[in-house]
Formats: sequence, structure tokens, C-alpha cells
Amino acid sequence: MQLFVRHLHRGPALALALFLGLACAPALAQKPTSYCPSFLAVEGAPEPTHRGEISFSPYTYHWSRSPEHKHVVLVSVDEQLPGNRLCGVSLFSNSFGQPSVYVYAGQQFNGVLGVPQLFVKLTAGILYGYVQPYEDKVPLNYNGFSPAIIPVIGYQLTPHDSVQLKVLGNAGLMFSYGRRF
Repeated sequence: MQLFVRHLHRGPALALALFLGLACAPALAQKPTSYCPSFLAVEGAPEPTHRGEISFSPYTYHWSRSPEHKHVVLVSVDEQLPGNRLCGVSLFSNSFGQPSVYVYAGQQFNGVLGVPQLFVKLTAGILYGYVQPYEDKVPLNYNGFSPAIIPVIGYQLTPHDSVQLKVLGNAGLMFSYGRRF
């Protein structure tokens, strides 16, 4: 909690992300029932080697600069499922300083190009948070809700740690660190 209070002056989005990340980690480290819908798992596939992953992004590079752009901070939690499937939620402050959330499901492909540490994730879901006056900054936005597809390329540094690059369509690139648990 002291960490949360210490970072409160840096902005409410960063404080919220830190608080939620710290609050959720112990609960997710235990093996309760799955939070993901069961139909996402591949029937008969082996169980994943880890329960999930928490990731943090401190930096986003925008393809085009705008004086309206704010610092983007993201925290996400994935649950891993049999068949290299996953589901999760991301909490972030968007490029215009608005609190946002992305709820998604996806697939991870390991050993890309014959490199065991290289992986690709592809997620699809619902994004909420781009509201007036920025509702036109994401396609197909309706009252702040829009569909999203996020491809990710990552490199596994250790069995638990990875670096990842999320491709944000025509907006930019998000750099993040992932920690498996």
C-alpha cells in the first residue's frame, strides 16, 4: 500500500495500475477455478506450464506526434489455458489521458522462426475508454466501446521474464515487460 501512496502524485492512472497489479497478484498466484470461459481452452491439450502472466508497459511510441498525446501506462493480466490460448484484461491510460480497459482472448505461438524464446501473441477483444472528444481516434467506436485486435511479438528472457512489443495499428508501438506466475 505504501508503494501505491508513494506513486499517487505521478498520476491517478499509474497509481491505479500499481494498486490493481499488486492487489491481484497474490490471488492469481493460487490455482482457483479458471477465470476464462472454458470454451476457449483446447480440449485434450496439455495444461500450460504457468498459470498466467502480468505485464507492465511504461512506454508507447506514437507513429505521429501530437501535442494532445499523454504518457501511456498499462498493466495487464493474462490467464493461460490449454492449447496456448489465453484471456485477460488490460488497464491503461490511453494516449489522451483517459482511463481505459481492454478485455480480450487470444492465442500464443511459441518458437517462432525456429527460435525457442521468440513468441507471437494475437489477441482480440473489446476496448473501452476513447470517449469525447477522442471517440474518433479508434475505429468502429460506439459510446466508448470498440473492437480491437492486438498482435504482440515477444522474447522470453528467462522461464518467467519476457520483453514484448505490442503493435497498436496505425497509432504506434507499446513496449512492455511480462512476468509469468
